[in-house]
Amino acid sequence: MILDLATPKELPPPDRSVLSQLDWKDVAVMWNSNDLGALHDWLNERWSRLIRNSLLGTKDPEAEFLQGLAYATLALYFTQNQNQEGALLLIDDAQMALAKYSPRFLGVNVAPILGALQELRPLLVGLAPDDDCPLYPFVYPKFEYTS
Repeated sequence: MILDLATPKELPPPDRSVLSQLDWKDVAVMWNSNDLGALHDWLNERWSRLIRNSLLGTKDPEAEFLQGLAYATLALYFTQNQNQEGALLLIDDAQMALAKYSPRFLGVNVAPILGALQELRPLLVGLAPDDDCPLYPFVYPKFEYTS
């Protein structure tokens, strides 16, 4: 069989069902109850499906946003579990990813998340990798969204 490169094949549209299945209420419950490990897994699973189904892959804006949220979630988890080095790296990644989508994206209030990361970052600089969280009690903003 000879491939006909001259005739462009029409690509199917990306499957956006991943986005239609997003329920920010689930995210808010996990975020607000500090169930950050489970939330990271939840976000990562949806991000993985989205990049597989999008023609843009990891450059898809919604995928970048989900990845930024996953980075932020994991950074908050790490700082509470004596992984300050990992938290610092992920704060930087989260800030770079989420800054594009502030103050709001897909109904999510991104600005408070970025603000919490910006406040936390200088407190982590200079800590030993396995130091305790520099804030006690560690309080971060509630997850806010509009449906």
